[in-house]
Amino acid sequence: MQAKDLLRELKRTVDELAVLNEIGKALTSSLDIGEVMHVILAKVSEILKPRNWSLLLHDAQTGELYFKASVGAGSESLVGLRIQAGEGIAGWVAQHNQPLLVNDVHTDPRFAARFDKASSFHTHSILAVPLAFKGRMLGVIELVNGSGDGPFDKEDLRILSTVAEFSAIAIENAQNFQKVQELTVLDDHTGLFNSRHLKRQLEQEVVRATRFGHPVSLIFFDLDHFKQVNDSHGHQAGSRVLFEIGKLLLDTLRSTDVPVRYGGDEFVILLPETSKDQAMDAARRIGRMIAAQPFLESRSYGPLHLTASLGVASFPDDAREADELLRKADEAMYRVKAERRGGVAGALVQQASEDTVNRNQMLPGTVSSEP
Repeated sequence: MQAKDLLRELKRTVDELAVLNEIGKALTSSLDIGEVMHVILAKVSEILKPRNWSLLLHDAQTGELYFKASVGAGSESLVGLRIQAGEGIAGWVAQHNQPLLVNDVHTDPRFAARFDKASSFHTHSILAVPLAFKGRMLGVIELVNGSGDGPFDKEDLRILSTVAEFSAIAIENAQNFQKVQELTVLDDHTGLFNSRHLKRQLEQEVVRATRFGHPVSLIFFDLDHFKQVNDSHGHQAGSRVLFEIGKLLLDTLRSTDVPVRYGGDEFVILLPETSKDQAMDAARRIGRMIAAQPFLESRSYGPLHLTASLGVASFPDDAREADELLRKADEAMYRVKAERRGGVAGALVQQASEDTVNRNQMLPGTVSSEP
């Protein structure tokens, strides 16, 4: 090997070691999954310079891979797509927990051409390595077409395998941290967020709404005569009802809405960028769905039919502070319970004294006759 070639190889080695050192520091110091993804994206592009590349994560429940991040031409169309167990180069790598270097994909029967169609990209070569930690499959890093659309080599495979080792540790740590965070903000019985999360999220939404001039609404409700379920059928039956309420809300609400078990049989729904009229419509719809739901249908004493009393308050119509907004929605709910139960009420525009609140002072149409 000539001196200039040796010097070039030594420089490449030094550059690789520097980048790997940066990757190691960045990945092992972060517990945020988004930041981990960003570091992997930046460093893989910097050190190996592929035309396209993707980070696929493993879904332990289905055995599938899904595109978590993708970089390059047409890559945005890949994010979220799923690969069946064993499908394509990446599927094979995940299934066998082995790296794979394919310099001509059109001669390899494992290549899945449907992703080229989705991204309008032409794949020549693929380098894919597994992301695994202590025998547990986490995902795959897949590089498509080397620099200038050339092939990859064994040195690229060695480098990417080293990157994957760091990345697997970082992803495992970030995912574990995320699980711990979820445990601190999720309610055990319903799978909904708890009141601790609501307080933080509501304050953030009010600040954002103030800055951008968007409305924010709350629905506060509880189940009518819920104590009778516990008294008649036991607390396990009551817990099951709460679980079914949680499932109903998760299946019904928008992805931007925040459903919360506030305590006991009380629930709160935070509705970002939602006006009071829209929130009233949503509350009526939820009330109807609860009334129509056959609870505990599989039990010998089922099904049970319940109703809910719902109160609605909105920013900035009814309150300017997070705590006040929650209080106004709570008060509206209790007006429904005092009147007839099984209905919907909006917060009063002007707060009346406690001894003068009566039916005549309610806003027109704020209490729904619909269950």
